[in-house]
Amino acid sequence: MSQPPIHAPVPELFVSYESAQKLKVEAGNLTSWDLTARQICDLELLMNGGFNPLKGFMSEEDYNGVVDNMRLADGALWPMPINLDVSEKFAEGIEEGQDIALRDQEGVILAILSITDKWVPNKAHEAEKVFGADDLAHPAVNYLHNTAGPVYLGGPITGIQPPVHYDFKGRRDTPNELRAYFRKMGWRKVVAFQTRNPLHRAHQELTFRAAKEAQANLLIHPVVGMTKPGDVDHFTRVRCYEAVLDKYPQSTTTMSLLNLAMRMAGPREAVWHGLIRKNHGCTHIIVGRDHAGPGKNSAGEDFYGPYDAQDLFRANQDDIGIEMVDFKHMVYVQERAQYEPNDEIEDRDNVTILNISGTELRRRLREGLEIPEWFSFPEVVAELRRTSPPRAKQGFTVFFTGLSGSGKSTIANALMVKLMEMGGRPVTLLDGDVVRKHLSSELGFSKEHRDLNIERIGYVASEITKNGGIAICAPIAPYTATRRSVREMIEAFGAFVEIHVATSLEECESRDRKGLYKLAREGKIKEFTGISDPYEAPTNAELVVDTKDVDVDHCAHQVILKLESMGLIKG
Repeated sequence: MSQPPIHAPVPELFVSYESAQKLKVEAGNLTSWDLTARQICDLELLMNGGFNPLKGFMSEEDYNGVVDNMRLADGALWPMPINLDVSEKFAEGIEEGQDIALRDQEGVILAILSITDKWVPNKAHEAEKVFGADDLAHPAVNYLHNTAGPVYLGGPITGIQPPVHYDFKGRRDTPNELRAYFRKMGWRKVVAFQTRNPLHRAHQELTFRAAKEAQANLLIHPVVGMTKPGDVDHFTRVRCYEAVLDKYPQSTTTMSLLNLAMRMAGPREAVWHGLIRKNHGCTHIIVGRDHAGPGKNSAGEDFYGPYDAQDLFRANQDDIGIEMVDFKHMVYVQERAQYEPNDEIEDRDNVTILNISGTELRRRLREGLEIPEWFSFPEVVAELRRTSPPRAKQGFTVFFTGLSGSGKSTIANALMVKLMEMGGRPVTLLDGDVVRKHLSSELGFSKEHRDLNIERIGYVASEITKNGGIAICAPIAPYTATRRSVREMIEAFGAFVEIHVATSLEECESRDRKGLYKLAREGKIKEFTGISDPYEAPTNAELVVDTKDVDVDHCAHQVILKLESMGLIKG
């Protein structure tokens, strides 16, 4: 049997330029769905062949096969559900057999979806099977339950145009552009390095070794779509990668950016990464310890074992069609001034082994401590310091939550004055009443409206934090899921300090400064927190204070001490 030519093109889902112009006009009259950031990433890789053999969003049959045993209905290996999740309201207005236009966030039509399936998935089952646990500590499980729409649509895609990227244009390649490059360069073997973190010296050593071991060229293939909340933003990371590229031999290494929305699904994610890299023309992929793991679960244990991903990859390697190079844990041996695989150091009792974890690196950046040259390149460190200055120079948000009348606003006001006295950063107080007047005057007090109010406060606080200021918020914020989404919004830019003002309901009701509890008891205020609506107390607030028999100054001082201990203000 004759082999297909090396790096032959993969099928794409785009129509020709002429057809696309016609379809754009026709699609203007179709019902349209505005894609979320994650859906845009998925659609781009569907259209350009990165998700080959998928021809669109999965049918219910394909979805069930993938969730239960990583197989599409035709038996092909595929580990990750790729569906268009939509709201109930949108789903009610459409039916199977209908075409809808898919638009980006600016309203540009990117593709047409011909709906073949519409169903309500069992998300708890999806979480168990795909991510290994229905546990909200997993970012993708949290996304599934709290962000993704409840109804899934499936059907083939007709691609009109790829999403527009204004950044790093020259570094973004479709699978077929990369394949053409490999053909042109005569690269027969290519090992892919998947990364969502900045590259340090250990990574460079590891990629050098992997390429040598496989006798292959190297593709550094970082993800710039969506990674885990709290990760370094992709602009900073790409600048870091560019700083390191000079350290690689140019004739055997290239870098390309992958617009993938990661799910952090560990073993299944590793298999998925393998299939995506095969579509991009790679013959090998480096699979790391705890590859694409999200960290710890609700019980404080790792979601996946360190080698689960390598084991699942190995078991499916023939179907993936790409070879795994397993990632060794590289450590620095001081006496020999070089990196070596941790498990291959024979004389470990007689040498000094140095290693800096990701957590330790973040601590050193946060506290402005030295990051040694053996660990990372000065260019990379300089880039990271630009984006994350020491904590005492960063913006942050203090978020008070508690029942009405618990004393949140009073402490928040005292804290604001104390921080202004210190100086150095602008301080903004986003108090409930002020926010209601300027941001949310049209909102009522239903659960939906209260959530929206908190989201708005979170958004403003995240902008203040991003720009180096201090935001102090003091809403009731009764719901855990909403507080979590605000935390994620803010932690992208700085610290989020949650203060639970844990004054009891009896105490708050006995104060009843605004007479609200009385009205709630009489049924004149519906859905009142603590009376006719629940207050979900935080379980992992940075600080808990109770205002019963304690003066305000003391409570505010406790907060100041907490901020000092976190390095956010200088003692």
